[in-house]
Amino acid sequence: MLIIFLRTAIILILLMIVMRLMGKRQIGEMQPYEFIITLLIAEAACVPMSDVSIPLLYGIAAILAIFILHQIFSFLEQLGQGWKSAISGKPSLVIDTNGINFKELKKNNLDVEDLIESLRSTGNFSLDEVKFAILEANGKFSVINYPDSESNGELPLLLIDCGKIVNGNIKKIGKTKQDVIALANKKGINDIKNIEVMTIDGSGKIYLQEKNKIFTTFNIDSEDSKW
Repeated sequence: MLIIFLRTAIILILLMIVMRLMGKRQIGEMQPYEFIITLLIAEAACVPMSDVSIPLLYGIAAILAIFILHQIFSFLEQLGQGWKSAISGKPSLVIDTNGINFKELKKNNLDVEDLIESLRSTGNFSLDEVKFAILEANGKFSVINYPDSESNGELPLLLIDCGKIVNGNIKKIGKTKQDVIALANKKGINDIKNIEVMTIDGSGKIYLQEKNKIFTTFNIDSEDSKW
């Protein structure tokens, strides 16, 4: 028992030193390779702590090797933008003045619901409030709003996602698939598969973006969109 305690204490002290040397960004804003390194360090530390048959030196050597590799990657990142993009990736502009950039969205394995959820975490609930949204290399979102944007206090619901009707949300507002199709037809859209995204909020405001077109917003009778 005493041996396990001592081995754990040694590994813990070593990990504290290594994590401090890696810098505070390792904890707060990890790049993809830093996240992988953190997982490897956890695994390398766990085995020699719990298995006394493995020499403690093996665990220490593994942790130090991972630390050295981290320093090498960090050095390469500082050599130029090309190295930095290759190692950590680069930011993606997922929303611009035309609306959602679905090419960038798919490149990052995200769908509209993922995007809306991430925007809510930044305090943005309506897509039309966002002028630019950037998915940073570390997975965080940076958002620039339109200067005159102001939330109306209503929570939008996603009705159409990449040409597919979200039936659960349709039921929440007491409407049917046919009602959504009829609304699309009024806007001159004969096939909902041509709609990339459509949302509606409690005030009747619709956010609509067709394939390869700039988004548009319009209002319908609030009585037709009550929850």
